[in-house]
Amino acid sequence: MLFEFSLYSSLLLPFFVQGIVFGVLLLVRSWRLEEPADRWLGLLILLYTANVAQWMLGFAGWYDSHDAYSTFMFYFPFSFYLGAGPLFYFYFRSLTNQQFRLSRRHLWHFAPAAAYLAWYGVCFAVDVLVRHRWLGQPLPEHYGTKVALISILAVHDVASLLNYISLGAYGYLALREFRQYTRYLNDNFSDTERRRFRWLRHALVAVLVGTVVSVAFSLVDFGAGLSYVQFWYGYLFTGLIIYYLSIGGWQAQHQWRVPLHFEPQPVGYAPEVTEPVEEKPVEPKTDAPTAEQLRWAERLEQLMLTERPYLEPDLSLADLAARLQTNTTTLSKVINSGFGQNFNDFVNTYRVGEAERLLADPKHQHYTLVGIALESGFNSKSTFNRVFKKLKGETPSEAAVRLKSQIESSRIIT
Repeated sequence: MLFEFSLYSSLLLPFFVQGIVFGVLLLVRSWRLEEPADRWLGLLILLYTANVAQWMLGFAGWYDSHDAYSTFMFYFPFSFYLGAGPLFYFYFRSLTNQQFRLSRRHLWHFAPAAAYLAWYGVCFAVDVLVRHRWLGQPLPEHYGTKVALISILAVHDVASLLNYISLGAYGYLALREFRQYTRYLNDNFSDTERRRFRWLRHALVAVLVGTVVSVAFSLVDFGAGLSYVQFWYGYLFTGLIIYYLSIGGWQAQHQWRVPLHFEPQPVGYAPEVTEPVEEKPVEPKTDAPTAEQLRWAERLEQLMLTERPYLEPDLSLADLAARLQTNTTTLSKVINSGFGQNFNDFVNTYRVGEAERLLADPKHQHYTLVGIALESGFNSKSTFNRVFKKLKGETPSEAAVRLKSQIESSRIIT
């Protein structure tokens, strides 16, 4: 098979191979384990891989071979980006809700991509199968490798414009729902890191940055014109996106198998916007608690002090509601109104308090910070450091030094 190894084709080849391998592996794993999220990510990676393949094969000599290879290059829909936005969006939906399944009402998301794919199918059928194969007419353009139908620029220009509109729209939708998702995590789980919070954020940033880079290259080409070599750098960046999504997605998808049932609010819903969980404590605006909520708050506080459920790393709102023999809606309102916090901050306040107690206890001076974190109900040192800094304004190590000096001072006085 024709493949000219040059600097440009060879550098894209590893990304192409990795995209094919991981795309297929994710599809197989999706089928074997019934994980829809793997399917969406696998298709997204294969889509990016096809885009990289166009420039890789082009620099490998396929456009210039002037035979069936060149015909393939013109009639294969490499730039099938109209499907990128919906694929990533449904990947997001599947990761955050294990019960989510694609239904007929979702199929319209793929209508533009299906129409563009159908256009390529019509061009191939008319130009190659009917005119060339059946009627025996030569292919008049590009040294006998294509016909004018596939070269109608208006179709490709419209598809390119719709592509950017689609990516922008789905990017906005994913960002909007991601903010709702962070609120859902804070309201229902005490350990948000185990719910793919970080991976989802990184994947979203990677896709959005890749979109911005693609748009930037197109705008520069429209204004000043870019050569094939200059355009190559944009596809090299796409290859890096493939590498990141394939490795990160493969590891993150099954790193923590936890139940998630997030349902985004419809457009027009305006929830209270909170800052990302890493930045600062959430201070929800709530009405004054009712007498009933105050009674529930007393019961909750008593439970936290006697049974200390916050020491369980994976404590959830549902777990706590079951112990109080109430429902999650009631308990969430009690925490928001009675304590002015969301569930995540409420539980972590007790954990940080326990950590301070251990740090100040001379009997635990031999504990490492990791040991203190685990004893206090945290799952990792990184989460411990972030939450402690967020709630106390200092790191655990700084608090340990301060408390140690206080202990030494008290010993000197006595």
